[in-house]
Amino acid sequence: MANPFYGSGPLRSRPAGNSDEIQLQIDPIHGDLDEHVTGLHKKIQKLKGVAQEIETEAKFQNDFITQLQMTLLKAQAGVKNNMRRLNKSIVQNGSNHVLHVVLFALFCFFVVYFLSKFSKR
Repeated sequence: MANPFYGSGPLRSRPAGNSDEIQLQIDPIHGDLDEHVTGLHKKIQKLKGVAQEIETEAKFQNDFITQLQMTLLKAQAGVKNNMRRLNKSIVQNGSNHVLHVVLFALFCFFVVYFLSKFSKR
């Protein structure tokens, strides 16, 4: 049965006086841990750089979206204002235009009706 406090490889733990503490003993045969630590340190530095680039890009995108939202709100307000003006103008001046269109449609209907009536003879 294997003891859970002993491991294999360059690092081995052994039980200390207190059951919550673990002491590590480095095996001198596998002493290339400094190279592994240096390699890990370089990889962590690369990850840190990538994380910083992601943060910078996220801030840029957030600012861009905020500006885009403000532009859309201004455009929406402008369209709403222009629609209100147009509706007001149609209400004030549009009733005559509607009457003219209706009269023109009736005139065209009667012209077509009379032309079809006289062309049959």
